[in-house]
Amino acid sequence: MSSEGRRANPLPVVSPEMLPLITDTVLPFSARESASKLGQACSMGISYPALKLSPRINKVLLLAAAEKTTTNKKESSRVMQTSIISAQSLSKLVSTNQEHLTILKQVNLSIQAGESVAIVGASGAGKSTLMTLLAGLDTPSEGEVYLLGKPLSKLDDEARAALRSESVGFVFQSFLLIPSLSALENVTLPCLLKGEAEDRARAQMLLKSVGLEHRMHHSPAQLSGGEQQRVAIARAFMIRPQVLFADEPTGNLDQETAAKVIDLLFELNREHGTTLVLVTHDPKLAQRCQRRFFMQAGELEERV
Repeated sequence: MSSEGRRANPLPVVSPEMLPLITDTVLPFSARESASKLGQACSMGISYPALKLSPRINKVLLLAAAEKTTTNKKESSRVMQTSIISAQSLSKLVSTNQEHLTILKQVNLSIQAGESVAIVGASGAGKSTLMTLLAGLDTPSEGEVYLLGKPLSKLDDEARAALRSESVGFVFQSFLLIPSLSALENVTLPCLLKGEAEDRARAQMLLKSVGLEHRMHHSPAQLSGGEQQRVAIARAFMIRPQVLFADEPTGNLDQETAAKVIDLLFELNREHGTTLVLVTHDPKLAQRCQRRFFMQAGELEERV
């Protein structure tokens, strides 16, 4: 048997002449006990690579493994910290009396803070359904959504509503203004829903920023479609949202008014540093976003 196999103190490096596998005989109990006390490994007749005789190499391998594990953990932590919205294996199925309809199929998506993202697709492709899941307005059949670092499946309806009222703004195709309230009162409404005092000064500032300082006290019925949508945009920014979801925000507007509303939406998005998720069927509008995802038959694909 090779003398190297019985060294009390291993060589600092393995000699090229050393056998690739070294088998030691079983030592008497006293020898094993002594070796154990000395901190030396005691072979029980099992073959092992000669490479193990080098503590220097072992140390390097251990450090490399530890570094890789640490790097993976740091990378995972970094992604979770910077992803303001994350969807993992998201599916949505709807059951009818006759069949099961799959609306979304295993969607994966990660959106970073401050990004503008377009979700593009034809009517019925599933893009609005995806938006409702990302915003916590609906629950998926499978998968998980993380919004602002919180797993939505772990939150009840009340907790999800509280999260939205604190950090999420919405602009829809239908303006959803309260008919009995003035433009100013509609904009201050999110404060009341949060249980906070009206911040009329901020509401007035936002209405001024959307060009409606002269229409603050008019009711929705006294406003044009473009003006109502601008009120809705001002209302969405009232809570200083971290995320703004806009679902076909120009769908009910003429082309000229729609262009002005979109310009305003992106301008406010840049000023406030809000993450913008824009749902649209218009590829030209999607080009204004930093990232574009296309939906077809419930499947999502990012395109550069």
